[in-house]
Amino acid sequence: MTSEITIIGGGLAGLTAAIACAEGGARVTVHEAHRTLGGRARSTAAPYIANDGTHVFYSDGEPWRWMAARGLVQPFRRPTLGELVRFRFRHGDRLTSAPPWPLMRAITAKRRLRAPVEEDFRTWATRHLGEEAMRAASGLVGVITYDADPARLSAAFVWERILRAAAPQYPAPRYVVGGWQRVVDRMAAHARGLGVRIETGARVDRLSEDTPVIVATSLDAARTLLGDGSLRWESGRAVLLDLGLTRHPKDVFVVSDLDEGGFLEQYSLPDVSLAPTGHALVQIEMPVRRDESKAEAVARAERLADLGLPDWRERTTWRREATANGRSGALDLPGLSWRDRPAIDRGNGVWLAGDAVAAPGLLSEVSSHSALTAARAALHAVGAHVPA
Repeated sequence: MTSEITIIGGGLAGLTAAIACAEGGARVTVHEAHRTLGGRARSTAAPYIANDGTHVFYSDGEPWRWMAARGLVQPFRRPTLGELVRFRFRHGDRLTSAPPWPLMRAITAKRRLRAPVEEDFRTWATRHLGEEAMRAASGLVGVITYDADPARLSAAFVWERILRAAAPQYPAPRYVVGGWQRVVDRMAAHARGLGVRIETGARVDRLSEDTPVIVATSLDAARTLLGDGSLRWESGRAVLLDLGLTRHPKDVFVVSDLDEGGFLEQYSLPDVSLAPTGHALVQIEMPVRRDESKAEAVARAERLADLGLPDWRERTTWRREATANGRSGALDLPGLSWRDRPAIDRGNGVWLAGDAVAAPGLLSEVSSHSALTAARAALHAVGAHVPA
């Protein structure tokens, strides 16, 4: 082993691992197959700066604190009271300013309940929270799971995400000014400042046997690269609909779709830099049902726009559609937890990092946690300093 560490993948996980390894004194090279860095953290170019999905950082997680300590997410915006009063819930195909009482009671009076790993959320929640609360709670986490039926998942997995999303303290979401691409750019600049060599357009088809390697790609890509058919895990599938609109004073800030698990957010409300003056950027997510076509799912996403954005079709100046298929992070089925996902340590000086491996956290936090775990292991392997 040498003090060199190779990282394959230049997304959020790969750049996190690169910075952590470089801080430990290792010589680091990052290979990114695409011409641009960022992976699913990329954003579109102006005039409408849209993330690759309904992204947000949570300030109550350790990954946010790690990035903030290095100046990677500043400046950022918090939801203001004026924005929060424009938060709506879809329930019974109408918008309300508060969730239904059974859901409200579940996320307040029942917070101390511990959900089991072995049982599905539908069965457990119906028994402890009631059927109406179970259905509404399942809709609430649609944006976190990108799954049309999250009630089929492990009760522990779903309940943990409900409690994080509905935490009683001041809302934890943070909006990085300029979109997630700004974070990617800062991470790359910070890594280069630490001496990291970053090569884009550099696809790797074979691992080096001379240096430790952190594979920070999707599980699909890692499965091919490592020739390991076990690298599979459940993930979600959803359509994404992004809209650039002329601004309207009655446009909502957020619609949390308790009926169908969709989500609509006007990202340019907390961050005006994401859209031209007088315009708004709205991003919508809708989980795809079994045997449903993309067009049918997009039509359901448009229904959210109908409810929250008056005359949006006449005001549309930009539109983008996409499908997020199996790239929305790990989903844990009954009987499984994050500890059962593909292990970070693959042996023989190879480690995995990404949002579908054995690390805790919510959404992108899994990528960050696994990257830092892999970096510590790689540094230890080369005899370098392992930061606390």
